[in-house]
Amino acid sequence: MSIIISDEILCTTRMTESEMKLEIAVMLFQKEKLTLGQASRFADMNRIAFQHLLASRQIPVHYDVKDLEKDIENLHKMGIL
Repeated sequence: MSIIISDEILCTTRMTESEMKLEIAVMLFQKEKLTLGQASRFADMNRIAFQHLLASRQIPVHYDVKDLEKDIENLHKMGIL
């Protein structure tokens, strides 16, 4: 599915297409509709740069106990722990 954002909307918001995509990505991440990886890809940014952007806006990265347990499990499988 493709979404077309008219030039009128971009002009009204005084945003470029990439700025609009970035704002949508941040909003969807903040609402927990996209993961960090999905949101950074949507915004055409690498994950670290996207994390820095979130930090500059004081938006916390979603990381709960379930995520921690999965990371520990993966580290065990890799022989790191």
